[in-house]
Parts: sequence; C-alpha cells; structure tokens
Amino acid sequence: MSGPHDVRIRAVRWHALPVRTRVPLKFGTETVTSVSCCRVALTVSRADGTRAEGWGETPLSVQWVWPSSTVPYEARRRALEEFCDMLTDAYAQFPGSGHAMEIGHDFLEAVLPRLREAFNATLPRGVRMPTLAALVCASAFDLALHDAYGRVNRTPTYLTYRAPWMNRDLSAYLQPAPDAPEVSFAGRYPADFFRPAPETRLLAWHLVGGLDHLTEAEAAGAGPDDGYPSSLDAWIRRDGLTALKVKLRGDDAEWDFQRLRRVAEVGIPLGVSLFTADFNCTVTDPAYVNGVLDRVKAELPDLWLRLSYVEQPFPYELEDHPIDVRTVSARTPLFLDESAHDWRLVRLGRELGWTGVALKTCKTQTGALLSLCWARAHGMSLMVQDLTNPMVAQMTHLLLAAHAPTIAGVETNSMQFYPEASSAEAEVHPGLYRRRDGMVDGGTLVGPGFGLRLEEVRRELPAPRRRFPA
Repeated sequence: MSGPHDVRIRAVRWHALPVRTRVPLKFGTETVTSVSCCRVALTVSRADGTRAEGWGETPLSVQWVWPSSTVPYEARRRALEEFCDMLTDAYAQFPGSGHAMEIGHDFLEAVLPRLREAFNATLPRGVRMPTLAALVCASAFDLALHDAYGRVNRTPTYLTYRAPWMNRDLSAYLQPAPDAPEVSFAGRYPADFFRPAPETRLLAWHLVGGLDHLTEAEAAGAGPDDGYPSSLDAWIRRDGLTALKVKLRGDDAEWDFQRLRRVAEVGIPLGVSLFTADFNCTVTDPAYVNGVLDRVKAELPDLWLRLSYVEQPFPYELEDHPIDVRTVSARTPLFLDESAHDWRLVRLGRELGWTGVALKTCKTQTGALLSLCWARAHGMSLMVQDLTNPMVAQMTHLLLAAHAPTIAGVETNSMQFYPEASSAEAEVHPGLYRRRDGMVDGGTLVGPGFGLRLEEVRRELPAPRRRFPA
C-alpha cells in the first residue's frame, strides 16, 4: 500500500566536519580529544515530482562505537569514514519507497548487515567493525531521511509518526514479549507512545568525565583559559545545574566509590538533586556494581537518595554476554545504553533484568523510535542520552528528548567539551547550546522536517567527501 506522501531517495552526499575537544573526554579505557562529525544531505522525491533535501548529523565517536586495545585509533577512524562512503552509495541507490520509518527500517534490516559484512571482508584479518559502529555511521543518513520526509511534505516530521502518514502500524516492526500477552502493536504508531505534548524546555544532565576537575582549586592553572568553566563546581554555578551523570572506571571499585563520594560532596551543597552512575560497559560481574552501590547506600545516604539509575555497566553485546542483572536492578533502576540499538536487544535486556532504556539518535532515528515504543509498551523507563552532540546532531538529539517521556530531561554535554563548534548554529538556536537555570530550550526548532532552519545558519561546509550520483 502506498500514499501520496510517500517518498523515494534520489541523491545523497556527506561532509566530514572535524571538531577538537577543549578538554579531554574519557570513554572507558580511552580518551577523546577530537571527533569527525558526519553531516549528510539526502534528497527525496514524491510521486508528484516534489523534491526536498533533508539533513542529519552524528559524531563518529570512535572510542565509544569501536573500543579496542589492539586496533589503532587512526585505523578505526579511517574505517568509519570509509564506511560512510559506502553508505552514501547504498542509500542513494536503495529502491524502497514509503514513509521515512518504512524506508529506514527496510534499509537497516536488509542492507546494513550485508554492507557491514562486505566492509569487514576488506579489513585486515581479525579486525571487524562492530554493529554499533555501523549503526552510528548509518544514523546520520537515517536522520537526514526523516528530515527530508517532513520537508518534502511541508510538515514537522514528528507529526507524521502516525496514520495516515505511515502505511504500516507498529505490528509490522515489533513483537510483544512472550510474557506480556496484554501488549499489542496492531493499530498503534510511534506517536501513541510520545509525550502528550512535546516539552521544549528540558532538564539538562551534565557529564562528569573521569578526567574532569571537580573544584576550581583543583583546576587552578590546569584548564584552558577560554572563558568557559574548567571545574564541576564552576559549571554548576554558571549553568544552574541540578543533574549529574558520573563516568566511572568499572575496574577499580575503590576509585569508583571515591569518585562518587567526591562528586556528591561538590554537587549536593550546590543544589544538585539527581545523579546517575555510568560504568561504560567495563564490568562483567554484577557483584562489582552491587558492591559499589551497597557501599554508597551505607556510607553516602544523601547520594543514595538522589541516585536515579545506573547506566550500562556490562558489555553491550548482550547476546554474547547474557548476564543476569536482577541483583543490580533490585537495588536501583538499570538502563541499557549501548545495547539499546535494536528493540530485540531491549527485549533480551528485559528478560535479563534491565528496567530502562537510554535512547540515542546516534543509533538511528528509526531504531530509537522502535526501541522507545517497545520499551514503553512493556513498562520500561526511558532516558535520552548524549554522544557529545554538537551542531545539527544536538538539534535532533533534543527533539527526541522533547517527545520521549523520559524520567527526567536529557543528557547534554557538547557545551562542556566543544562549545565553539556550534557557534554558527547557536546564532539561530541559542537555547540548544547554552544551559540556563539547569535547562536547555529547543523552542526554536520549528517548521517542516525537524525544524532545523539550516538556511539561516551561517556555516560554510567543506566539500563533500562523497556524493551519489557523483
């Protein structure tokens, strides 16, 4: 079945935008000092010949999508960009038509796995690009598709995630859990699981990296002299922050506990009321997390009362590491992050005892919406987490949080690590790139598609790295 709003992809190009961090960002065992952002322009057409171009962007965060102690960083970075070249041709030649969700889903299911296997065959023996890395590369293209669909139909994209715009309901994509016979996706659409009305002002969660200075005394003479805070206490005062996400090591319980203690000692007197702990997939035994949590409960009761959830302590390859986590989630809500890129993995996570899902647009708009719907239908909680999103990536990131009923706001931290990267976009959307009174404001995202208003943004892009047709 097809409708008058259906589209087909006609042309694709992508631009590589290099960004350097003002301070290092530690991810697990690696540290980020620079990133290349993949910005995609994708053109679609309707049957009546109407055409429009949409935009999507994702930072290719090598250390997060492809952690490795054996494959050099530069080899992984180069591989991600080469895979984006391959995706440019594949999306432009994809013959499917329909709503952006339908095209996006069909591409991710039928084409992306095959492309990844073909690409891995070109890499040195023993080197394989993970599924998460392939998804992050694809996400910029998928986001551009969703933006283009709304733009060609002159409608905000989030208003189209329902009938009659979509030709398929959610039963075409999702299956209920065997132990939830009351759940049905027939006749239901993504919009049925959104907030009753989008929230343009959102509580902002600040990231406390493993290398961050906690006090101005610690940071004295150490941080860059660029006018931005160089310590946690200064950020809290400047931005009115009340929610902190604390990066931990996951391989040193004493360090993790002391880090939580020190962050709480700084944050609570300054008015911080919400905390979360992120072990970054480095833990393999639930007893490790339980030990840290039990010690926090016993020795840091003020922090324990403010601890909202724990994020992805265990390896994200759930099928390879099916760890029963019920002892952890019995203590505090436990959220999937890296693992939550497919609703089937969310289903497996629920079976293993996970209670929440951290959504990210960097794992594709299509996949994020399907995970959102499956999780909500099965009573799981939601958050929207950051990938240190600058520029256009921040816009679509906050749009998802505006529509997803999260437990509390959104994580947003690009202003900590590369604030000047988004200076051109901030002239049009100032509330997206500066936190005030502990909040971010996406009220300027208005108009068709995602409301990006890029025609108003004074940014000169580098030449496309690849385009198809050439």
